[in-house]
Amino acid sequence: MALVRLQKFLAEAGVASRRAAEKLITDGHITVDGQAVRTLGTKIEPAQVEVAVDGKVVRTRRKVYVALHKPRGFLCTRSDPEERRTVLDLLPREWNNLFPVGRLDQDSEGLLFLTNDGSFSLRLTHPRYGVRKKYLAVVEGRIDESQLRRFTQGVEDAGELLKAERAILLASNNSHSSVELELAQGRNREVRRLFAALGHEVVQLRRTQIGPIRLGELPVGKWRILNPTEIKSLLPSET
Repeated sequence: MALVRLQKFLAEAGVASRRAAEKLITDGHITVDGQAVRTLGTKIEPAQVEVAVDGKVVRTRRKVYVALHKPRGFLCTRSDPEERRTVLDLLPREWNNLFPVGRLDQDSEGLLFLTNDGSFSLRLTHPRYGVRKKYLAVVEGRIDESQLRRFTQGVEDAGELLKAERAILLASNNSHSSVELELAQGRNREVRRLFAALGHEVVQLRRTQIGPIRLGELPVGKWRILNPTEIKSLLPSET
């Protein structure tokens, strides 16, 4: 059996995303055959060793890929110290090992993936892959074509260049405007920051598409399993 990196094994076993698995390793939570391993890049032969997280043996699990229509008011996290509602509250209890792929802030809604496959999560969230996501934003005030061009040219905010790949004005009047944005960078609260940089507050934000997968008619708060064709479309060069 081929050797695999420890963090990849942890991610594929559903312990955490690849990045979170790396932190578990460097923080000393992982043992291999009873010996603590803190070195990133350590390779193991899964069938020949016992890997544990804080003493609990890791078992490989069937990979699960879920599309959820996240409602407003729910957090994109596995648990919350303040006991606020999280997206896992919307799923069956047996899926408590899933984790969100990327984020939607508490006040936003729309398409969100959850999985126990860390490689899948990395492929969809790391900036180097540039997976595009579409958003529908309703904002205060009138948006004009010159501002749409600013979005695609790039806007500086907090030392970062925020940029939309495409920006389409759907409707506009003196009180509110509706805009569809397509992004590839995945920066924190990027849509809201783009509009705020031009003096517009977002009053409603919905993610409508990730890669080729659309939110479609999936009701708010409901979920469905991604089919093999959809998973392959999101990972065209990955296994």
